[in-house]
Amino acid sequence: MKEVSTTLLVLGGGPGGYVAALRAAQLGVPTVLIEAQALGGTCLNIGCIPSKALIHVAERFEQARAFAGDSPLGIRAAAPTLDLAQTVRWKDGIVRRLTGGVGALLRKAGVRVVHGRGQIVDGKTVDVTPSGDGEEPLRLRCEHLLLATGSEPIELPGMPFGGRVISSTEALSPSSLPRRLVVVGAGYIGLELGIAYRKLGAEVALVEATERVLPTYDEELTRPVLATLKRLGMVLHLGCSVQGLSGDGSAVRVRTPTADEFALPADQVLVAAGRRPRTGGFGLESLMLDMAGRAVKIDDQCRTSMRQVWAIGDLTGEPMLAHRAMAQGEMVAELIAGHKRRWMPAAIPAVCFTDPEVVVAGMTPAGAEQAGIDAISAAFPFAANGRALTLESSEGFVRVVARRDDHLVLGWQAVGKGVSELAAAFSQSLEMAARLEDVAGSIHAHPTLGEAVQEAALRALGRALHV
Repeated sequence: MKEVSTTLLVLGGGPGGYVAALRAAQLGVPTVLIEAQALGGTCLNIGCIPSKALIHVAERFEQARAFAGDSPLGIRAAAPTLDLAQTVRWKDGIVRRLTGGVGALLRKAGVRVVHGRGQIVDGKTVDVTPSGDGEEPLRLRCEHLLLATGSEPIELPGMPFGGRVISSTEALSPSSLPRRLVVVGAGYIGLELGIAYRKLGAEVALVEATERVLPTYDEELTRPVLATLKRLGMVLHLGCSVQGLSGDGSAVRVRTPTADEFALPADQVLVAAGRRPRTGGFGLESLMLDMAGRAVKIDDQCRTSMRQVWAIGDLTGEPMLAHRAMAQGEMVAELIAGHKRRWMPAAIPAVCFTDPEVVVAGMTPAGAEQAGIDAISAAFPFAANGRALTLESSEGFVRVVARRDDHLVLGWQAVGKGVSELAAAFSQSLEMAARLEDVAGSIHAHPTLGEAVQEAALRALGRALHV
């Protein structure tokens, strides 16, 4: 077995792992990255990017169908058809372009990429079985080991993935569109894909164990999303639990809050019950690291309980967000290079690419109250925003939360078309410790959705102009 030594060995080439490798190489740290599948991890290959591509196609298809009817815009078009195979090819082309770009960046930076399955021997050694036929196994030795193995979909008891039961991975590369799709779980994954499939023409039913959709978000934010689900004709079974498939597999057995059961016909079942840290299959248990439930426990520098073994991203638990993993990876690389860093983000924004979109950064009004903070909050509706009206999207609002005494901004929330692009402004104001007066006094371009950010701050100060 051939042996290779390096300073940093990264196990996992997802957003966190490849960013850590890139930054370490920039800083002159000899780095090797191991990836069993395609570079880019879940996010680029079977998550963030392909899902947004499918959502975009669904939106355009719905828009084209609207133009075939009585459009208020005066546009008239023939009824559209969908070439699903071409849709998947287009989506895959975007994925290949991005993953290929990651590979090029790593080569340019001088990172050695080993394609294969890694097996941890100890905190300084990983054996790799190469993906290519005939390639010699490798033993990689390192000074620093960075674990960035990501997460995996959660299976339901009695409903393993396979056949009619699919995860988000299979849902993003459909060979055909099911006539009846049952989505189990009304979190962001279930809603994003459920809405997309409905817009593409499938009949969609949602089953959620809690009493409302997007249960981790406050009800005011999710109300416009619920209105869209009803407008699209999606069937909601809230407060219900899935018991498994029927005997012939053609339906999902659902239990109601009153313990009654009924069969929900399904050509396909998308299980979107969440994700869990990927801790199996690569010898993690041999390190005997301290754990936080199913996640690897880390400190504020992403150090594990073993010296010079680090962990980042989904492997370390919630929030399971690609941008969190990237920021952690960059920090670890700089620490290994001798820089002084701590994990102290003011906020990590979270976005649901539903219809309409939802974005949250920092504290909500309820969160501030639970923390014992005397806070003020104010919202500005998109119904009073000119740009939103020209986009045929007057539903939703931007909301700000700030301390009452000194007006320090504590959090932002928004729901509406295109509000994901406001996440950067939200994060910047929180990181820079902006006050309501800072946001209200900044000149915002007109007409833009961003004006609602300024107007929310003005309203919190008691001097709103356009509402």
